[in-house]
Amino acid sequence: MTKNTSFNSILLAALIGATTIFSSCDKDDDTTPAATNTITDVVVNTASYSVLKEAVTKANLATTLSGTGPFTVFAPDNAAFASAGITSATVTTLSSTQLSDLLLYHTIGAKILAANVPAGPNAKVVTAGGDSVFVTKNAAGVFVNGIAVAQADIAADNGVIHRLAKALNKPSGNIVATAQAAGSGLDSLVKAIVRANNAPGGDPTLINTLSTATITVFAPTNAAFTQLLAALGTNNIDNIPVATLLAVLRYHVVAGRAFSSDLANGSLAMLAGGNTTISLSTGATIRGNGNGGTASNIVATNIMARNGVVHAIDRVLLP
Repeated sequence: MTKNTSFNSILLAALIGATTIFSSCDKDDDTTPAATNTITDVVVNTASYSVLKEAVTKANLATTLSGTGPFTVFAPDNAAFASAGITSATVTTLSSTQLSDLLLYHTIGAKILAANVPAGPNAKVVTAGGDSVFVTKNAAGVFVNGIAVAQADIAADNGVIHRLAKALNKPSGNIVATAQAAGSGLDSLVKAIVRANNAPGGDPTLINTLSTATITVFAPTNAAFTQLLAALGTNNIDNIPVATLLAVLRYHVVAGRAFSSDLANGSLAMLAGGNTTISLSTGATIRGNGNGGTASNIVATNIMARNGVVHAIDRVLLP
């Protein structure tokens, strides 16, 4: 073999090898990543979850909710957030930590389909943030802290989404602290509780009971107390006899957590004795035995506290 022939053979082999390498590279470059449908993908690609998308992004949870999981997310759409007083403008005012805390309160670190939700009532489930929510499954559907699941079992690669009818409110304190919170509209109730606890002849264990026992409180608003005081011909809670005040306050408490989803038409036993009457036929109302034919409207429901739940009412219940 001549020197030129040998050189040409080597050159040809090199060209063939190079062609093979470049062809291989071209095939790799042309490979399209498989489409995903993670929880983050579902949120990002659903127009009605735009507020949730903003919250997930600001909370730095997009990567987490794209991860392996599995997760269950109780997802508020825009209307559900609005029902809880949360809008896109609200999201801009909250810190990433506040949003993360709120969203992790809606997230479970396991995949739970609607069929596998504990029957309850109000089975305790630990959230991804370490708090607890209370779930119930009955003939009316699935409920979380008394809030209905509007659409169940929205599939994702790394878990499942259940769309909520209203965003959950994460508890920030016990029932007394919840009533004391700015903007609660329950200042008169707090004043009444403090007087009934501290005044001579009062119950010095009242505040501790309301702060530690697992209970439900039907909490009269400031307007409800204004109406009561006017009916009594006074404008000061301090003018109500302490024994009367204690009896009335105790008549607003139910043992255990009674979410709106647990209420039914008929008699409701109060913790300290006596019954009230619940009516769900035209709106939600509760009536005390001493209220005659005038019932109180339940104007806000399922306000979570560490040791129970609060429902705001617009008339004081009378035993």
